[in-house]
Amino acid sequence: MDDLATRVRRLEDRAAISETVVNYCLNVDRRDWATFTRCFTDPVLTEYRDGRPASSTSRAELVALISEALDGFTLTQHLSTNHVITFDAADPDRATCVSAMYAQHLIQGSPNGEFYLLRAIYTNHLRRTSDGWRIEGIETERRWEEGNLTAVDEAIQRTRRARSGQED
Repeated sequence: MDDLATRVRRLEDRAAISETVVNYCLNVDRRDWATFTRCFTDPVLTEYRDGRPASSTSRAELVALISEALDGFTLTQHLSTNHVITFDAADPDRATCVSAMYAQHLIQGSPNGEFYLLRAIYTNHLRRTSDGWRIEGIETERRWEEGNLTAVDEAIQRTRRARSGQED
């Protein structure tokens, strides 16, 4: 990579990849599901490293799953740090971004506690598309959790009740 243009392009790619991962976080916290959707290819491979097998799902299904859980929280804050980006040696249009995730969740009024905190390592597999870098696969490795460990299930139930018109 002695060519200046190639080196500059690689720096631009790194910035765009990191921005895609950060946009994932910002848009789930904003509940901007349309912009969040644009972070992904279609389909998306997901692996949670919690015993569930990896699976390929449509982008719409992934966003629906995530929005169902997060819409039930009062507020969330997802921080993605320590981005380490590596490029596929065989394909310059593919890269991996490993990052630390610090995700705070507030679920006001829960009898089990109002706060849930998740720390995880995300391995995002990205592909350059005609619309820019997009996440084509996510591996989530939970490191530890604190607080209300039932908060996600409670949030999903709140979302379902709200979407069906029932009071919380």
